[in-house]
Amino acid sequence: METMTTADQARQNTSGLGATSPTSRVLATLPGIALAAAIAIAATVLGGPLPLVGAPVIGIFLGALLSRPPRRFSTLEPGVRFTGRTVLQIAVVVLGTQLSLRQITEVGMTSLPVMLGTLVICLLAAVLIGRLLGIDHDLRTLIGVGTAICGASAIAAVTPIIRPRNSMVAYAVSTIFLFNVAAVLVFPHLGYAFGLSQHEFGLFAGTAVNDTSSVVAAATTYGDEAGNYAVVVKLTRTLMIIPVCLALAAIVNRRNRGAAPIERPNWAIRSVRLVPWFLIGFLAAAAVNSLGWIPSTLQAHLHDLATFLIVAALSAIGLTTDVTGIRRSGGRPLMLGLSLWVLVTVSSLGIILVMR
Repeated sequence: METMTTADQARQNTSGLGATSPTSRVLATLPGIALAAAIAIAATVLGGPLPLVGAPVIGIFLGALLSRPPRRFSTLEPGVRFTGRTVLQIAVVVLGTQLSLRQITEVGMTSLPVMLGTLVICLLAAVLIGRLLGIDHDLRTLIGVGTAICGASAIAAVTPIIRPRNSMVAYAVSTIFLFNVAAVLVFPHLGYAFGLSQHEFGLFAGTAVNDTSSVVAAATTYGDEAGNYAVVVKLTRTLMIIPVCLALAAIVNRRNRGAAPIERPNWAIRSVRLVPWFLIGFLAAAAVNSLGWIPSTLQAHLHDLATFLIVAALSAIGLTTDVTGIRRSGGRPLMLGLSLWVLVTVSSLGIILVMR
């Protein structure tokens, strides 16, 4: 007869559902969610008298200040990661209730010149400057794609294609995050200096900031209208993951002709699946609003809910910040990241000013 261990008994006693049951997984996220929510409440209170800084930025910094606890607090990790990713995506879906499909179509068309211009400039510069600095091909690809499209999400999307070392992925993400924070702090001041309207700044943030959370933080600091506009631009820009991944897959196929080739249909299917679920949710919410099914009084509450969810998500992202990793990512890759960030910022702002 087999002896039941203490772990087995505990597993059996969890309502007969097992330790990995949905209920257990939900309960495991609660401590981390509660911590992120508490930070978000504090950031919201502090953001009132500091509107230029704003609750999103304060949430990031408060989270980063608490990001180096001893490993015994690892029980917080599931909830913190859930808040930083899924809650942010839910917030973007809720923001869709503030827009209409007509607005989305118009924004997508007007942002196309800026979006394509910055994308081409950034990817070409990543190759040229990366070679000049002697940076590994895979690492410069990760930093270039992350800066050109959508930060860590784009890096995660291309990683299965080019298959870089894990250390390169961490290096690239840390570098990208550093300039995300810089953009949140610097971009609103650039907007005021150049007299950008709410729509112009939303276009600027949506095309020149490379991570959804940082786009939201920078744009909502400038104004609610800029925030709504930036989200639409950013989500449109996220779709650029598909052609970039297909192009990289073709390059890898040619490079590895002697080995087993990557089947194009498979990569095409995988690339289509890269379209984020929250983009579909965002469009669905906008469609519901376009039909007039959301009362104006409810819209105001949904806006407040979206704002708080964003602050909570950014607080969680701050909690997961690898401060030591960012310090280790100095040197030539950091110079590449800075160069690309400046080029994208200047080109985006320049195209917007020319289009006035």
